[in-house]
Amino acid sequence: MFRHQKELQFEVKVDRPDPQLAKHIQEVLGGQFGEMSVMMQYLFQGFNCRGNEKYKDMLMDIGTEEIGHVEMLCSLISQLLDGTSPDQQAEAAKDPTLAAIMGGVNPQHLIVSGLGATPKDSQGVPWNSGYIIASGNLLADMRANLNAESQGRLQVARIYHMTDDEGVRTTLRKMLARDRYHQYQWMAAIAELEEKNGVVVPASFPPEAEQEAQPHGLEFWNLSQGEESSTGLWATGSAPDGTGDFVYVTEPAAQGNIPDPKVPATEVHHDLDGKTSDK
Repeated sequence: MFRHQKELQFEVKVDRPDPQLAKHIQEVLGGQFGEMSVMMQYLFQGFNCRGNEKYKDMLMDIGTEEIGHVEMLCSLISQLLDGTSPDQQAEAAKDPTLAAIMGGVNPQHLIVSGLGATPKDSQGVPWNSGYIIASGNLLADMRANLNAESQGRLQVARIYHMTDDEGVRTTLRKMLARDRYHQYQWMAAIAELEEKNGVVVPASFPPEAEQEAQPHGLEFWNLSQGEESSTGLWATGSAPDGTGDFVYVTEPAAQGNIPDPKVPATEVHHDLDGKTSDK
């Protein structure tokens, strides 16, 4: 059960209208790494979590918080659009300089949503459920969550420097702080799961089950010009799970065969055999 509370998690109050900034903020609302994505990702991971009540409860806690963050950003966008009427835009467009600036405004904020936020990114691309990951494997999902929070916080930080509106910055600072904590949270969960199950996903398929392919699981193949990559721990260190030491392969050679696919039937009309049919 979900229950809406009228108060926002943190106060949202802008100093002045800024429709161009409203367009930018659409990215951290409805973009690939926006609040809509993490909201749906955490909730679906929580909905589908089986037999791990501690993790399920955490996912539902944070997923529900993200619903509130979506509402905060919608309020922020609406306030940035307040006072942005079609007449004002038309008047501004008479000045070539202002017209160029107003060219960065999202027309859908006027035409489609009536000065409100939309479930889209900064380019007007609709939010896509393909952005989210809910695999049913806790470690894989937690790692995806850490990436999502890292990318989301990065984008909010970039937008922070696009404005000097202290009201907007106050809201963004609160979101940056929460995104920082959420990274700590996912790192803690990842460490706990790795200690319990191992570092490789899925742990239920161990290296020895790879049989004759197991040695390749420790090789770094040098497949680009230069050998600078040989100095990294990924090429000279040991596997985190203790299964062996990494090997740097300076001049890797192909170990497979040359594919020899069969030519399809003439009815496919591929023309590969030089013959044509007038039937």
